[in-house]
Amino acid sequence: MGCLVLTASLTGVASAEGKFTDAEDGMFDLSDMLLSHRGVLPVPTIVTEPAVGYGLGLGLLYFTMPKRDPDAPQSEVKSSAPPNITGLGGFATGTHSWGVGLMHFHTWDDDRIRYLGIVGKINLHLNYYGSDGGSHAYQLSGVAVVQQLLFRLGDSPWYVGPRYTFLDSNTRFGAMLPNGLLDFKNEQRVAKGGVVIDYDTRDNFFFPGKGTYAELEAEIARGGLGSSSNFQMETAKGYHWIPLAPSWVLGVRADTGFSQGNIPFFAQPYVSLRGVSDAKYQDRNQLTSEVELRWNVAPRWYVLGFGGAGKAYGELHSLSDAPTAYGFGTGFRYLIARKLGLTMGIDIARGPGQNAFYVQVGSAWR
Repeated sequence: MGCLVLTASLTGVASAEGKFTDAEDGMFDLSDMLLSHRGVLPVPTIVTEPAVGYGLGLGLLYFTMPKRDPDAPQSEVKSSAPPNITGLGGFATGTHSWGVGLMHFHTWDDDRIRYLGIVGKINLHLNYYGSDGGSHAYQLSGVAVVQQLLFRLGDSPWYVGPRYTFLDSNTRFGAMLPNGLLDFKNEQRVAKGGVVIDYDTRDNFFFPGKGTYAELEAEIARGGLGSSSNFQMETAKGYHWIPLAPSWVLGVRADTGFSQGNIPFFAQPYVSLRGVSDAKYQDRNQLTSEVELRWNVAPRWYVLGFGGAGKAYGELHSLSDAPTAYGFGTGFRYLIARKLGLTMGIDIARGPGQNAFYVQVGSAWR
């Protein structure tokens, strides 16, 4: 449990030297270290995602606070504006799957402009679940790029802007192709351009206690954008956090994805739930819902329980005949950087025929 090891080791340092304690409550805290640029937040991870097997990963997160307008009245400064984040990480598993990536999130003009950039390289050994119901091992490798730029509409919580996604992929099955994979090509470029609409009233970017985050996206993949196949995708997701009492928060999640055209099998929408192997429930469309109940059991400690279900349908199954994916479990978080509202912890989940656990930075909902 990498998160526990990290917390325990840093707590020992804090006890010995008093360098990582919060002046407000005297508890272990990394806020000043992260915001004064004296270090990065290491996120060691034991990879337990059933889709790629067990392994180890490490992420390094570097934080800076957005620059404020010095002439703006103090009352107009948005204290909830998210920090700028640069992340570098990688992982490797026992199935010889691995990946490395670099990401940067940045805001300007008091959170009126939001930028997200990601570049990475992957080599994954996965399973495809086709029309025959069996699993078929395949290898997916490639280089991926994501570029997104959103603009706030006036003083509202709405953001609108473009997103471009590119994956130069190579896919390999064994000697036999699964039934139902028509026009299969080993080498494919998935290049999508689209419009993103965000709605964000969260009180914290990492671990909200109230508010809503919703995102709508419409994308097209065409040769003019660099894609080797033509298709369309529409996705919508929404998260809402409701304070039930001073120490209790209820979170609800809805997530949908729809596709049309000649979409590669690995790019289709799939059900994503804790406890469910990624891409096991995958088809032309997907519907997912989840709830989470959180208890602030101590000033910096949170205990939570969660559960959800989803279906993938459209080509392999109709909506009524599609198998139901489900996942439920429990977890905890520790407020590791109070000034950022940043938590770390672990979720333990149960899904169809399997267990899994996840090291989490903030909320599990992204």
